[in-house]
Amino acid sequence: MTIDSTADHTTRAERESETADSDPESAVETARRQLQHAADHLDIDPNIVERLKYPTSVHEVTVPIERDDGTVEVYTGYRAQHDSVRGPHKGGLRFHPDVTRDECVGLGMWMTWKCAVMDLPFGGAKGGIAVDPKDLSAAEKERLTRRFTEGIRSSIGPTKDIPAPDMGTDPQTMAWLMDAYSMQEGETIPGVVTGKPPIVGGSEGREEAPGRSVAIITREVLEYYERDLEETTIAIQGYGSVAANAARRLDEWGATVVAVSDVNGAIYDPTGLDPHAIPSHDEEPEAVMRQDAFETLTNEALLELDVDVLVPAAVGNVLTEENAAAVDADIVVEGANGPTTSGADEILAERGIPVVPDILANAGGVTVSYFEWLQDINRRSWSLERVNSELETEMVTAWNDVREAYEARDVTWRDAAYIVALSRVASAHEARGLWP
Repeated sequence: MTIDSTADHTTRAERESETADSDPESAVETARRQLQHAADHLDIDPNIVERLKYPTSVHEVTVPIERDDGTVEVYTGYRAQHDSVRGPHKGGLRFHPDVTRDECVGLGMWMTWKCAVMDLPFGGAKGGIAVDPKDLSAAEKERLTRRFTEGIRSSIGPTKDIPAPDMGTDPQTMAWLMDAYSMQEGETIPGVVTGKPPIVGGSEGREEAPGRSVAIITREVLEYYERDLEETTIAIQGYGSVAANAARRLDEWGATVVAVSDVNGAIYDPTGLDPHAIPSHDEEPEAVMRQDAFETLTNEALLELDVDVLVPAAVGNVLTEENAAAVDADIVVEGANGPTTSGADEILAERGIPVVPDILANAGGVTVSYFEWLQDINRRSWSLERVNSELETEMVTAWNDVREAYEARDVTWRDAAYIVALSRVASAHEARGLWP
C-alpha cells in the first residue's frame, strides 16, 4: 500500500487569517481546531461540539511550601477537568515551569479523546504546578505534592478524577498524593491515583506502557503500509520513559533506531544505536549526550533526518510551520502529547506524510492506568504478562477502529482517531442529555 493523504484540510490562507499574530499555538487552540476539524466530518449536534470546546471546570490553587532553608515560596497549581460523560476524569499531573491554565485545558481535552479512542470509561483531565522540579529537593517536592493534594482534594477521587504521572512527576509523587488524600479521608484509597509503585497498589508495566504502545502502533502502521519492520530506520526525539521504552521494544522487534536525544542534543548513527545501552532520563538524567556516537546533532536536526519513521516523544509543539517542510521521514508517529501544531499537520498532509496521532499512539499509559484502577477497586493485582497481553489487545483493537475510519472516510490518521473518539463522546452526550 502506498502512503497517501488526500483529506480535505483548511487552507493555509484560511489558517493564517485566523491567526492574527505569530505567537506559538497553545495546546487549547490546537485541541479546539482538531475538535472542529473532526466534527466537520460527522453529523453531530453542533451544540454538543460547542460544549466540548470548554472544560467542565478548572481548579486553580495557591501552593505555598517551606523550603529547606526556612523560606516560604508560593507556587500556582491547576487541575482542568474537561468532560466526564463517559466516566471519571482521568489525566496526568505535571511539575514544569511552563504549566499554565490553557495548557492544562488543552491537554485535558486530548485526554478525553484519548480515553474515548481506546473506549475506556473515563473522561479527560490534566493538571500541574508551575515549578521546575530540578530546583526542589526530594523533601521539598514531597511537601509541594502533599500541599497541592490538599488544595484539590475535594475535586479528585476514584469516582471523580484520577491523576497520574506526567512530566516532572513519577510513581513516588503518586504515592505521596495517594497517602495525603488517604490520610485526610481516614482510609487507604489507592484508586485515587494511578502510576503508583506496585507495593502500594500500582500496576506492573505502568511506567513502560506509553512507550510500549508507541512501539505497537509503529509496528501496526508499518505493516499497514507493507513495510518490513526489520528494514525500518527510526529517529526518536527524547529519551524519557516514553522514548526509551519505545526505542527498546522496536529494537527488540528488529527495527534500527538511528537517533535519540535529550534536552542537550541528539546522538545519531546510521548503522543503528543500542537503545538498551543508553540510560533513559529516569535511569540517568541527561545521559544521552555522554554516550559514544557516530555523530551528534541538535534536537531540531534530529527532526529532519532521512528516516523511515520519526517519533517526536519529548515535548509538545516541536513540529511547526517553520520546520514541517524539512521533515524527511516517511511516517510520523507521535509519542509526546501535542508535538505537532495544526499548521505543521497541514503541511505534512500536503506532502503526503502520514502522522499517527498521540491520542492513539501513546495511549498505553492511560490504558494501563485503567487496568491499575480496576486492580485497586477489586483489590487484586495482575501479573506483568497479563498487563502486557491486555495492552496488546486493547491497542490493536483501537488501531483497527481508527484504521476502519481512515479507510472509510478518506481522512488523515488524526482525523480518523478524532472521528472515532468524538463519535463515542457525542453519542454519550446525546444519550444523557443536558441537565436543565
